[in-house]
Amino acid sequence: MSTSRSGGSTTNGRESQSKRLGVKIFDGHQVGGGEIIVRQRGTRIHAGQGVGRGKDDTLYVKTSGKIKFHYGPKGRKYVSVLATEE
Repeated sequence: MSTSRSGGSTTNGRESQSKRLGVKIFDGHQVGGGEIIVRQRGTRIHAGQGVGRGKDDTLYVKTSGKIKFHYGPKGRKYVSVLATEE
């Protein structure tokens, strides 16, 4: 019987890196093309006008304008980019 030490692996060391998900640009902000709006798993927020969706469900800006979060068909949450008149 061992009284002080036991060999073998530790129970620590299997935490995964956090993925930094969430909304990156909020309602009303001015944006240019290519900026990331939301990093997400699944489509919690859907792509509206002027917004594209990447293969990992990331939403990004396609056209410059102002960010607008709103509800659409079937009560789903959408994000769109509204063109600003200058």
